Amino acid sequence: MAQAICLGELLIDFVPTVTGTGLVDAPAFIKAPGGAPGNVAVGLARLGIESAFMGKVGDDAFGHFLADTLTQTGVDVGPLCFSSEARTALAFVSLRADGEREFMFYRHPSADMLFTPHDVDVQAIQRAKLLHFGSISLISEPSRSATLHAVEAARTAGCLVSYDPNLRLPLWSDAGAAREGMLLGMKKAHLVKLSDDESVFLTGLSDVRAACKALWHDDLKLMVVTRGRGGCVYITPDFSGEVSSFTVDAVDATGAGDGFVAGLLQGVLSDPAVIQDEARLRELCRFANAVGALATTQRGAIPALPDRARVLEFLRGQ
Repeated sequence: MAQAICLGELLIDFVPTVTGTGLVDAPAFIKAPGGAPGNVAVGLARLGIESAFMGKVGDDAFGHFLADTLTQTGVDVGPLCFSSEARTALAFVSLRADGEREFMFYRHPSADMLFTPHDVDVQAIQRAKLLHFGSISLISEPSRSATLHAVEAARTAGCLVSYDPNLRLPLWSDAGAAREGMLLGMKKAHLVKLSDDESVFLTGLSDVRAACKALWHDDLKLMVVTRGRGGCVYITPDFSGEVSSFTVDAVDATGAGDGFVAGLLQGVLSDPAVIQDEARLRELCRFANAVGALATTQRGAIPALPDRARVLEFLRGQ
C-alpha cells in the first residue's frame, strides 16, 4: 500500500548529449523518463517510501516505457491510466551556457491533459498518508477538475497534501493565468515547496521571507523555498531559517527540485512531528538539499535520482 501518491504529468524528457547549448544547436538528444510528479514518486521509492503514481499517459510505446520504468523503480502504477485519444507528452530540455534551462513541449493535447475526475482512484488516495501534486495538471480541463477532485478526496481522508507550483510559463495562456492557477494549488496544500524564482513570480517580492508571508495561509504547516546553490529557506508557523546547499559537479539540473521534494517528504512521512522540531527539520532540509544536489550529477531526472545509501554516503563525505 502506497504511503504517498504523486499525481500529474508523466512524460519523456529529451535532453542534449552535451551541456551549454540551446535546443537549436544541440547535436543529439537522449530519451529520459520525466515529469515532476513522476520524478517525486521515483525519488520517494528510492529513498524507501512506498509510492504510487496517478495520472494518464498515451497507450503508446512511450507511455508503456514510462509505466515500466516506474514499476522497475518500485513505484505502484495501479492508479495510472492509458489513453487511446492522445499520445504521451514530450519535452525537449537543454541547459544553456548561461546556466538557464530551455524547454520545448509537445502537448497538443497530450494524454496527461485528458485525465478526468472519473480517472481519479479515490480509494488509493484514502489508503495513503500523503498526496503530492504540481501546477501543470491545473492548466486546463479536464485535468484541472481531476486534480482538484483528488486533492479534496485527500483532504477529506485526512491525508497531508503537498504541492509544487513548478512554473512552466510557456504551457499557460499568459502570465496572469499561470499566477492564478499556481495560487489555486497553493491554497489547497499543507506542505509547499517552491523555488525563489517562483516566489518572485507569484508575489513580485524579491525577499524570500516576505514572499512566503504573502503566500501563507492557515492550513499550511511548512513552506520551503529552494535557491539552487544558495540552499533553502524553511518557514513554519513557529520558526524559520536557512540551510546551506552542497557543491557538486552539476551536469543537468533537470529533476533537482523534484529530488529535493522527495528528500523532504520522506522525512515528513517517516515522522510528521519533524515539522515542529526546528533542529530535526534543519537536518531534514540538509538531507533534501543533498538529494537535490546529487540529482544534478547525471543527465535526465529519473535516472539521476539517488537512493538512500548514496545520499547518506554523500553526507558522510561532507
